[in-house]
Amino acid sequence: MTIRVVVADDQELVRSGFAMILDVQEDIEVVAEAGDGAAAVAAVERLSPDVALLDIRMPVLDGIEACRAISARSSCRTVMLTTFDSDEYVYEALHAGASGFLLKDVRRDDLVHAVRVVAAGESLLAPSVARRLIEEYTAATARPSAPDAVAAERLGVLTARERETLLHLGRGLSNAEIAAALVVSEHTVKSHVGNVLSKLGLRDRIQAVICAYETGLITAGSAGRSVSSPSGGSPSGG
Repeated sequence: MTIRVVVADDQELVRSGFAMILDVQEDIEVVAEAGDGAAAVAAVERLSPDVALLDIRMPVLDGIEACRAISARSSCRTVMLTTFDSDEYVYEALHAGASGFLLKDVRRDDLVHAVRVVAAGESLLAPSVARRLIEEYTAATARPSAPDAVAAERLGVLTARERETLLHLGRGLSNAEIAAALVVSEHTVKSHVGNVLSKLGLRDRIQAVICAYETGLITAGSAGRSVSSPSGGSPSGG
């Protein structure tokens, strides 16, 4: 099945470069390019692509608002393009429904891999972004952990094993690593991950990471490792 992609960036050379890299792949088709967020949202509504690549900083409508609109109105999954000087927006973009993040200097193979991973329903963060962003922007931007009573109520729908699974998701473990930690099969872990996402109303594993921090299940500095990297093999989806 061909993965249909919209590429949005206000810098024409960057946008065209990404589009060229993706469009030469046998399983990927770039169906539209957009120079601003509003045009990206319109393209998604008109063409129903599988993935939208969105620059965070764009005119008319920025990438975060475009991501929020796309997530609310369609099943299209979004990958945000960022640079380190725009990291402060990443937390908001995660809440807007982004399924992945890449730095603009991403390698060609990693860009292609990211689109395939996200199209398959998984989530992905650039390795140099993941740990720093998850911890700094859930803890250091005036977003304290939820009070114990609130956290207990939110997590109360989970079984003990599902709660353990969420803890390991928050630490960035893959399904195989969670299976080893819990001494169960990967199939069982996949079932647990699916239950966690469903019961907590989460879109994907990235939102599960946020939930683990926001409920105080994990605190900044205690995660132990980062979320999946583009070239290191994204964890299996739930």
